[in-house]
Parts: sequence; C-alpha cells; structure tokens
Amino acid sequence: MTSWKKSPAAVLITLIVLSVMAQIDRNMLLGFSPQITRDLMLTNGQYGFLVGAVWVLSFGVMAVFLGSLADRFSRPRVIAAGMLIWSVCTAASGHAHNFEQMALARFFVATGEAALVPAAVALLVELFSEQRRGTAIGIFFIGIPVGTGLSFLLAGHLGASLGWRSTYTVLGIVGVVMALPLAFLREERGQGREQNATPQRGEPFVAQMRAMLRVVGQNHALLLALVGFVLFHMVYASFAFTQLWMVRERGFDAASIAKTIGALQIVFGILGGLVGGVLSDRLAKRFAGGRASFMVLLIALCAPFMIAYRFVPAGSPLFYVGMCAGFFLPLALYGPSMTLLQALVPANMRATLTGFSMLLLNLFAIGGGSVAVGMASDSLMKLGSTHALTIVLLATDILTLSSGLLFWHLARKVRQGRVALDLSGGPAVQAH
Repeated sequence: MTSWKKSPAAVLITLIVLSVMAQIDRNMLLGFSPQITRDLMLTNGQYGFLVGAVWVLSFGVMAVFLGSLADRFSRPRVIAAGMLIWSVCTAASGHAHNFEQMALARFFVATGEAALVPAAVALLVELFSEQRRGTAIGIFFIGIPVGTGLSFLLAGHLGASLGWRSTYTVLGIVGVVMALPLAFLREERGQGREQNATPQRGEPFVAQMRAMLRVVGQNHALLLALVGFVLFHMVYASFAFTQLWMVRERGFDAASIAKTIGALQIVFGILGGLVGGVLSDRLAKRFAGGRASFMVLLIALCAPFMIAYRFVPAGSPLFYVGMCAGFFLPLALYGPSMTLLQALVPANMRATLTGFSMLLLNLFAIGGGSVAVGMASDSLMKLGSTHALTIVLLATDILTLSSGLLFWHLARKVRQGRVALDLSGGPAVQAH
C-alpha cells in the first residue's frame, strides 16, 4: 500500500480541507447573490441557471467521467488536476462583467470540482473499516456546510472592504497553491484481495459505464437508494434562493442575514454530518431495516420543523429551528446514504457510481431544481404574487422529505431479507 494511505485520519483531514475549499469557491455566488445579481443585472432565471443548470452541464457529466478515471488511475492526481482547473476559473469569475462570462467561468469551476467527490468517497470506503465508514464519509461531507457557511461569512465580512471580485481572485490563488502538492502523490492498487476477486481498478470509460449501468438496472435496491439520494438533494435547490427569500419576502437585511445563514449552516451542517455518520454506524445493526430505517427516522424528525419554517413569523424561535433542521438533515443523510450506495456496487466501480449519483442529483435536483425555482418564482411574480418564493420553496421542501418514502421501501426490503449489503470494502453482493 502507498505510504500515505497508512494514515487514514490524515487522508480524511486533507479531503475535508479540499472539500471546504471547493464549497467556498462554488457557493461564493450564493453569499454575494444580492451584489452579483445587481452588478451583472441578472434575472431570477439567469441566477438560477448560474447556481444550478450550469453545474448540470459540467459537474454532473464530468463527475461520471472523472469518477471512472479515479477507478483506474491515481485518485490524488485526479483530484489535483480538478482543483487546479476550478481554482483558476474561480479567479476568472471575479473578472466577469455579464451573464455569459460568469456562466463560462462557472462551467469550468464545476468541471474541476467534479473530480473531488467520486475519488474521495472511493478512497474513504477503502481506507476505513465497516464500523467507521459511515462516520468517515459523514465527516468528509461536513465540508459542504462548512464551505457553504464560510462563503456566506466571507461575503458578509468582506463584501464592503474587498468586494466580490477581489474575493474570487484571492480564493483562486489559494486553491492553486493547495493543489500543487497533491500532483506528486503516487497511488498503487492491487487487483483484488483474492485470486478470483473483482479487480480493484476499473475499465476504460465506455466499458466501465456499461458495466455500472448493468448493475444499476439489475439492482432494485440500488435504484431505490439512488432515487432517494437525488430527492433529498432538492433541499439544495431551495438553499440557492434562501437569502433572496429572506431579504425579499421576509424583510431581513442582506449582510446581517448572510452572516446568520453562514454561522447556522456551519454549526448544524457539522452537527448533521457527525450525528448522521456516527449514529448510522452505531445504530444500523439495531434497526431491522439497517441504515435505510435510520434515514427514515431522521427525515420524520425534521419534516415538521422544515414545513413550519415557511409559515411562522420571521425571526421567531420556530423559524430558526426550521432553518436549522434544513441545514442539519441533508448532511445527516450523507454518511448512511453514501455508505449504502457504495455497498451495492463492486469495489472497482465505486467512484464511477458516485460520479453517476452526482450527475443524477445535479440533473434532477440542484440543476433542474434551481432553474425550476427561479422560473416558477418569476412566473408567480408576474401574476402578482407577493410570496412567490415562499410557495415555490415549500414545494422543494415537500419533494426533499418525500425521499423518506423511498428509504422506507428500501428498509422493508432489507427487513424481509431481499437485500444483501457488503460493507467489507471488497466486491459487493448483489441485491435481489
């Protein structure tokens, strides 16, 4: 085994730092949304395209391709190449002067960031034991709330002094410096622990995709897990418009609410990642439906607060509880859901499957969802609605929570013994 892989904790910490950086670069547009939409004269539909659809056109497709590369070649070097691309284009975002230029820069930021998650998840599944795998994956995805929260905090604190353009430039330079050491890391992988084991390296892209799609098509449990995974990401379609909703329809000040959103996103996102990862590892064997049952419980606990959040008075205690539940839930689901997905495919296509899941969630949730939210709210505003975003964001909440129905059905299959999960790190046992 390559020497750096003998320290799983150090690998996890490094991946968390990279994830935080990726999320800051990605979500700085959210933190500076009032300023950027004003300076570039963007409509809600254009803004929704920048935070959503452009990611589908690049991140989703490239996640599958780069995931297949991570199954074949050095995962650290795949990550390093991606980070160099996204950092250079983050700096370029600060020089955009219209919608088209910002869209082009965001396209290539997404291209680079597509390398990280597939390679990182496959590494963590390999390096951590069954008893710690959900925790490791959950902790890795803490980079999402930390990075997203920091993007709002940076926007709130640097908006007046540095401005959004200079902030983008500085972030790009920092990312390039961080990526260079990764390019020198070598990685060696064998061809399986046993003579007849599934090879640990994947096939060329076309063959790899065909093999993975066969597994998906033949595995009903994997289909349920994938659809549920995509549905709970609808919450991120609403996150893209959270600050605009609070400023335009709830009367909050842009700078002050950006700081509040950032701080709560960090605290409850971290809490979600830790609780979801740790408890799923400890409690999965105690539930008849395993990790799927655990996820159903989490969704059921958060659902009432997330719905009430859209109706209660702004600034009330229940308002903030609902907001925090929305920040908590998706991160709490990452550890168990990713562990479940990885357990349903062979070891040599785990990064490819992760990339495929990224494509699906970006196509149907983050990308399509964000554009749909923007266009639907624009249409309702033209019809005279004064609560257009409230109505549309409530719909995204309902779709998010409907993922619980899929996980409930999956839990039933597990309880009935119709699903075999392999969490050993070797080839997966196929579900019936």
